Amino acid sequence: MMIHTAKSAKLLILNCDDFGQSWAANEAIMHLLTEGKVSSATIMPPAPAFEEAAAWCLKTGEQRVGLHLTLTSEFEGFRWSSLTGAASLQDESGQLHRTVEAFERQAVPADVKRELVAQYEAVRRAGLRISHVDNHMGSLYGLATGRSYLPDVLWRCARWGLPFRLFRKIDPRDSFLASIPGAQGTLNKVVALADALGVPLPDYLISHPYHTEPGETYESFKGMLIGKLYELPEGVVETYIHPAADDAVMRELIPSWEKRVWEYRLMLDDDFAYALRDAGVTLTDYAYVQAHQRQPRLPGAARLVRMLLPGAERADRH
Repeated sequence: MMIHTAKSAKLLILNCDDFGQSWAANEAIMHLLTEGKVSSATIMPPAPAFEEAAAWCLKTGEQRVGLHLTLTSEFEGFRWSSLTGAASLQDESGQLHRTVEAFERQAVPADVKRELVAQYEAVRRAGLRISHVDNHMGSLYGLATGRSYLPDVLWRCARWGLPFRLFRKIDPRDSFLASIPGAQGTLNKVVALADALGVPLPDYLISHPYHTEPGETYESFKGMLIGKLYELPEGVVETYIHPAADDAVMRELIPSWEKRVWEYRLMLDDDFAYALRDAGVTLTDYAYVQAHQRQPRLPGAARLVRMLLPGAERADRH
């Protein structure tokens, strides 16, 4: 059940990434949104099943859908190209780069900015009223080479009036995020810019392994994710899944297909529903973030914006 006022100290956004990536993903995500088992989903405009996902949202009036800015296409044999067709965003096959590192090294910043706008305009043309923005594979975060596009993305979110998936603090129990050297210091600077621009953010992001781990089973995966529910810090916490129905095409083309099927199954598992209640966790969504997570503008905010985003005041009005 979604909430829009603070009734719990532990508020969880369960977001389904990769809406529109494949028909198997669409089947699972549409089911979970319909049943209220998840908080939201984020849609991929360049991906093959985008039109199906967008049409379903328009038909049902679903508004818990954000924009999954997509600058990479990672699966061999199942690829997609950029909307703008910019050469720097694509490899020799004419598809988006397969890895974050290749994207960071090859992409021309002006091409990236045009692609971000094109993807936003695609969801608008489809008639969707999106709730927030996030990023496929973290390609805009500068994790591979330090070439971050976060200042530009936050500027766009400010212009669009939308929250962004970032996080104010790193939970020390998150082994992946907490292991990145200097991560909190770098994060503090980006959060300060988001606050200066008035972009609402969740408090925490809780990660978990994307691929199946050696020896992992559905039961061990379920136990791990349920365990995280009991350890959630207080505040607005987001975690993400990539649920998909089991089908032959996905088994052939997506190496991580089994983990996706598990994630779909887990959201429908009575044990997971019980654990949410027992751990005192309440599902919320980005409407709550939009209403309650914007921070007061601090002294010096305008100077920070000018320093990190030179020429921002002359930027286009998209």
